[in-house]
Amino acid sequence: MNDNKIMNKAADNIRILAASMVEKAKSGHPGGAMGGADFINTLYSEFLVYDPENPAWEGRDRFFLDPGHMAPMLYSQLCLIGKYTLEDLKNLRQWGSVTPGHPEREIERGIENTSGPLGQGHCFAVGAAIAAKFLKARLGDVMGQTIYAYISDGGVQEEISQGAGRIAGNLGLDNLIMFYDANDIQLSTKTEVVTCEDTAKKYEAWGWYVQKIDGNNVDQIREAIKNAQKETARPSLIIGHCVMGKGARKADNSSYESNCATHGAPLGGDAYINTMKNLGADPENPFQIFPEVQEMYAKRAEELKKICAERYAAKAEWAKANPEKAALLEEWFSGKAPKIDWSKVEQKAGSATRSASAAVLGQLAEQVPNMICASADLSNSDNTNGFLKKTHDLVRGDFSGAFFQAGVAELTMACCCIGMALHGGVIPACGTFFVFSDYMKPAVRMAALMELPVKFIWTHDAFRVGEDGPTHEPVEQEAQIRLMEKLKNHHGKNSVLVVRPADAEETTVCWRMAMENIDTPTALIFSRQNIEMLPEGNDYNQATKGAYVVAGSDENYDVILLASGSEVSTLEAGAKLLREDGVKVRIVSVPSEGLFRSQPKEYQQSVLPAGKKKFGLTAGLPVNLEGLVGADGTVWGLESFGFSAPYKVLDEKLGFTGENVYKQVKKLLA
Repeated sequence: MNDNKIMNKAADNIRILAASMVEKAKSGHPGGAMGGADFINTLYSEFLVYDPENPAWEGRDRFFLDPGHMAPMLYSQLCLIGKYTLEDLKNLRQWGSVTPGHPEREIERGIENTSGPLGQGHCFAVGAAIAAKFLKARLGDVMGQTIYAYISDGGVQEEISQGAGRIAGNLGLDNLIMFYDANDIQLSTKTEVVTCEDTAKKYEAWGWYVQKIDGNNVDQIREAIKNAQKETARPSLIIGHCVMGKGARKADNSSYESNCATHGAPLGGDAYINTMKNLGADPENPFQIFPEVQEMYAKRAEELKKICAERYAAKAEWAKANPEKAALLEEWFSGKAPKIDWSKVEQKAGSATRSASAAVLGQLAEQVPNMICASADLSNSDNTNGFLKKTHDLVRGDFSGAFFQAGVAELTMACCCIGMALHGGVIPACGTFFVFSDYMKPAVRMAALMELPVKFIWTHDAFRVGEDGPTHEPVEQEAQIRLMEKLKNHHGKNSVLVVRPADAEETTVCWRMAMENIDTPTALIFSRQNIEMLPEGNDYNQATKGAYVVAGSDENYDVILLASGSEVSTLEAGAKLLREDGVKVRIVSVPSEGLFRSQPKEYQQSVLPAGKKKFGLTAGLPVNLEGLVGADGTVWGLESFGFSAPYKVLDEKLGFTGENVYKQVKKLLA
């Protein structure tokens, strides 16, 4: 252990850098960073195991920051270990800098997760801990890493924390150590104004090992981490009572500690100058690392070299004794798409696409041993049970299964799956009803921002949920998620791949696209009801282009009919009537408009040439297809909430029949 005097000096160094970053940027959050400096310094200088030369080492401990507004704390700490320069810190929140206002995932610099929306970060940690347990069950002690997380009052208050706490406790994630910065101060008020709960008792009730400490006392922090590391049956919560703005002074040199004003604004003017002097910094030149702190972290770097050398030697011995497992570890952490024999997928003609998805999932469970599938208490309805039937649930003490029963917690489930993807080595998928994607949008957005290949499975895709009524019938949801096809990530790609297959066989191709997509999340949208197959001879592989001409379409056609999902078969029914009337028809299946828009303009024009009459059919808002139909035609969609009735009755009442397709197209051609 390091000398406490130097440890306190290092924590003050973090406080100085954090406050100075915010001061220079004239924007940011210094208070929390100053309060949390003692914990993060203790963790990095004495406990966290990582390889400075190999940041992506799969056996490293992970540190997940939940309150992203405490970025100055993390950047300052990472500067002490050489991942950022002092110049980087001076450019906090500036255009083109590597220190954005909230941390963005960059493994090379030691940042494991993008953070910002409170609550999601520590759920990512829960997912990572699940992934580590899952991999350890398959690979052994070579996967013995610890997952650390840092949370705040805001994260505890966000509803997602309830799901994270329940799941971690229920699964007995003893490889998870969470530090709760309980400083009793929020952005606009003291915590006592908004909550009176006993957080310790709450986590204990969930089955956590809970310790309460002075969060600014290095000896107590050390002891708490050591105790948590010894725990073999429960996740650990260390409640650190920290001082918001520790060391801060006002313009009159009185204490500025435990003050809301330090939470989300620079200290400013004389208050900043007095704070720097109080912490031992030169206000004129605050961006410095104290020599003794540099020496301490140089010593830690040497310690880490020895620790990593021992770990690598043990891994080499393990690999020698377990060559097959060693090959799996390398393959699973490569980030490459898994090898799958798609010819083994057998589809039943005319089935619902959720059932077709189940057929695929059954094969994935057998062929992709590092895949975890989850469901929000709907496995027998969203048909993720196709996967479950080939494995068993992840449970406390037994992570040999591959199915994650999340309970009724869609956002928590999604964020846990994101955490699995962040950890690496695991391919996560999660399912629920499409209408409940509303609960998951914040997670989908974060997965898209971090470019994580999580597979989101959404079934019961339209008003044909029927008798359940408008609360369960998605109408606007497809339009919402397809906006993510239009939103580019920072590498210029569609932020999410969204696919809605037209029948059972197209479902297989869409799943293949999802499994081969290693760059972004994939949204798979499936039907509840059975769907007629597309015409015999259809080339389903064309679905990989996002939209294509369905087999049996007429030459020299008069009109193009386009749709996604089950509406394509409705177009086929309408086309039959139109052809009897002498109208020639081209039918286009559009499982993914975003993917179609990514194709060469020549291909887009070959499928949907300008100037040709077009009729779009969508069980969602008309806007789903208006961009493709344009001024050349019209779209028949649903412009209101749904209704409670059998789905075939709703088809009739709402105009989703072959007869209405015939009627609307005749009107268009008149």
